[in-house]
Amino acid sequence: MKTFIIPIAACLAFSITACTPGKEEHTDSMKYPQTRKVDTVDTYFETAVADPYRWLENDTARETGEWVEAQNEVTASYLSKIPYRDAIKSRLREVYNYERLGTPFRKGDYLYFAKNDGLQNQNVYYRKKGENGAAEVFLDPNTFSADGTTKLAGLSYTNDGSRLVYLVSRSGSDWNDAIVIDAVSKRVLEDTLHDLKFASIAWKGNDSFYYTAYDKPEGSKLLAKAENQKLYYHRVGTPRSEDVLIFGDDKNPKRYLDALVTEDERFLVIVATNGTSGQELYIKDLNDAGSKIVTLVGDQDNDHSFVENVGSKLYIQTNYKAPNNRLVIADISAPSKEHWKDLIPETKDVAAFSSIGGKLFAEYTADVKSLIKQFDLNGKFEHDVALPGIGAAGWGGGKKDAKEVFYSFTSFLYPTTIFRYDIAGGKSTLYAQPKVNFNADDYEMKQVFYTSKDGTKVPMFIVHKRGLTLDGKNATLLYGYGGFNISLTPVFYPSLLVWLENGGVYALPNIRGGGEYGETWHKAGTKLQKQNVFDDFIAAAEYLIKEKYTSADHLAIKGGSNGGLLVGACMTQRPDLFKVALPGVGVMDMLRYHQFSAGPGWAPDYGMASDSKEMFDYLRGYSPLHNIKAGTRYPATMVNTADHDDRVVPAHSFKFAATLQEYHAGETPVLIRIDTKSAHGASNLSKAIDLDADQFAFSWYNMGVVPPLAKKDM
Repeated sequence: MKTFIIPIAACLAFSITACTPGKEEHTDSMKYPQTRKVDTVDTYFETAVADPYRWLENDTARETGEWVEAQNEVTASYLSKIPYRDAIKSRLREVYNYERLGTPFRKGDYLYFAKNDGLQNQNVYYRKKGENGAAEVFLDPNTFSADGTTKLAGLSYTNDGSRLVYLVSRSGSDWNDAIVIDAVSKRVLEDTLHDLKFASIAWKGNDSFYYTAYDKPEGSKLLAKAENQKLYYHRVGTPRSEDVLIFGDDKNPKRYLDALVTEDERFLVIVATNGTSGQELYIKDLNDAGSKIVTLVGDQDNDHSFVENVGSKLYIQTNYKAPNNRLVIADISAPSKEHWKDLIPETKDVAAFSSIGGKLFAEYTADVKSLIKQFDLNGKFEHDVALPGIGAAGWGGGKKDAKEVFYSFTSFLYPTTIFRYDIAGGKSTLYAQPKVNFNADDYEMKQVFYTSKDGTKVPMFIVHKRGLTLDGKNATLLYGYGGFNISLTPVFYPSLLVWLENGGVYALPNIRGGGEYGETWHKAGTKLQKQNVFDDFIAAAEYLIKEKYTSADHLAIKGGSNGGLLVGACMTQRPDLFKVALPGVGVMDMLRYHQFSAGPGWAPDYGMASDSKEMFDYLRGYSPLHNIKAGTRYPATMVNTADHDDRVVPAHSFKFAATLQEYHAGETPVLIRIDTKSAHGASNLSKAIDLDADQFAFSWYNMGVVPPLAKKDM
């Protein structure tokens, strides 16, 4: 999908405003494009709100393409002058260059797994037959495109593993193609299904499947609202025009759908939600051709997910009357909530349930650390699953007759390692451990609890070199998210090693809005409580400064998507507190976010300006775009977005960057880095490394820090 028309020498269309560089010792003048302004004004509850850069929302306009090219030239020129930028990129490639294995899973006669030899742009999917079979390449996304920006976006196998639908994403787009193949021979079975977004695939037998889809958008795919998703039934080999509508209508435009077919293929389970939390549940008995869809849960007041069925008994995870989740049993004869029976009750820790090998497993998050317990199908506790330490487990899946399950374990200083768990014996054995060239003993990780503005205790992980001097001069990267019930757990990132080995501190606070402490924690960071999220993040920065890990002159903040909103809100509320801001693919216009792409689905978390005057005033009160004030000195800022981001459209970042360049009174740079053939996250490893290198270089450079890796080359 071509979104920006970028002509040669596009920057000639702009007048240039000179600005001073970010550091005194580098005197080459930096130049911003002079962005055209228009007289667009919206009125909310008799309040006029100007939107002078509205024209940048038109992603296919020639003028937008020219603006993108001009901004990228300014950014590239600035970054090219950082003397150690190439050394950072080289070191990042070194730390990524080790074999990484994904969690294996069994389908039919084969064990499948993803592997990356080190610097491959996309992971390659392998399989082997039996325990001692030779591994063969099954799907290699690196061959999908010449530049490695086309990737595998999903896999859905038949129950017996003989057939497969796999999803392909081009340039990181959420719009995917679905390809149906014979999994044994890899032969394509029918024409590709095009233009699926947030697709759910559920096989019924080997000759048909259910899938979710939106109507093909007219005009720009980038801006098209994700509305009116529907569930269809498709027979392999028949044209899409003959697919049968199963569920969904145009009366619920915001509703997202998900579907699964139970392992015994008796039930079709449909999940419906208007956002990222709060689900309706529906079920259809596939053994009865005349059966109707039955409602299990008809409201979106709570989270619900299907776990397992044993005959007519349905195992359901819910936070209904249990904010930290419980497991209940419902019977198809009386499936509504008033008839549910507790199987595994709620505890003080947040739980996620699964069923494998005739057992139930509860993965608990206890102060953001994984604990796993095994139960029988009657809910009787059997034993804990021993994990290697403090970190995050990625519990795998399997069928009812599975004898084993594979899972991953990771932490900031523990490279992602694969274990095999024997279900009957209750023992874990090491399956695959990566060989990463670093010594974990040279670093330390701690978890602290600090106090937010309203007195709430918030946990934060801090990672750094052992023996760090607390003198307030350490370059520190503070990362956050705080939304949509998403939990940030300790995970090993190869790029983080480069920051740490050069004396940097990494801090990850588990702020409200996330799911680390269940639905109560999540709700405390939504709608009219959203300011709690920003207060928690600001308090984390203040803690790091108070404890002398860093200072305002050595502190960078980073976040992406909802985390980009977080960075944008905090840097406009407390510009004095941070030296560097790195907002990525952020939701910056809180008055118009719901007008584009997936935006309508965020309303349950954010609220909309049209809801009420109170909601409008609240959103406008923290919206990053609307809180940039003329004459204010803001941190050195590098916004990043991408031309194919059809989740948080680039216009958010475009308008924010243009406004910040107009109003910023300081001498520090305000740049926007717009990647091409990439989207809501890097579309391949090379692009991810380039972004990390640029953000590290920009941060150190504007802090006045010369990292040790640069000194080695001097």
